[in-house]
Amino acid sequence: MFCGQCQNLTDASPCSVCANNQRNREQICVVEEPLDVLALERTHCYRGLYHVLHGVLSPLNGVGPDQIKLRELFARLSDGEVRELVIATNPTLEGEATAMYISRHLAGSDVRVTHLARGLPVGGSLEYTDEVTLSRAFQGRQQVD
Repeated sequence: MFCGQCQNLTDASPCSVCANNQRNREQICVVEEPLDVLALERTHCYRGLYHVLHGVLSPLNGVGPDQIKLRELFARLSDGEVRELVIATNPTLEGEATAMYISRHLAGSDVRVTHLARGLPVGGSLEYTDEVTLSRAFQGRQQVD
């Protein structure tokens, strides 16, 4: 069964995350699949809510906005409670296209749309890192404190 709010897999609706009043209800993190929620929860660094799309836009595979949980996402945002939408789609062409679709749909709204940072993996080697990842890591560089 799906949670009626975040669309995550659950045995009760709302799920334990959505039912937790300690979570930041002004922030929603959008992920592709239920396992992505588990991965983010293991970090213990995010205290907002989630929205699971159950896929990504992939026109070549016949997956459009109506085939994933975008309608439900936009309905959640219509009440004005959410201030920030964190897009945490995978760094694939389809994930990036989905992120762009969401951000364009919300252009002009009061919702701040952010995206997880992209960059080098811990323990990785520059020599074996692809050009796109290196470019994004360079563009997203930060000052050393």
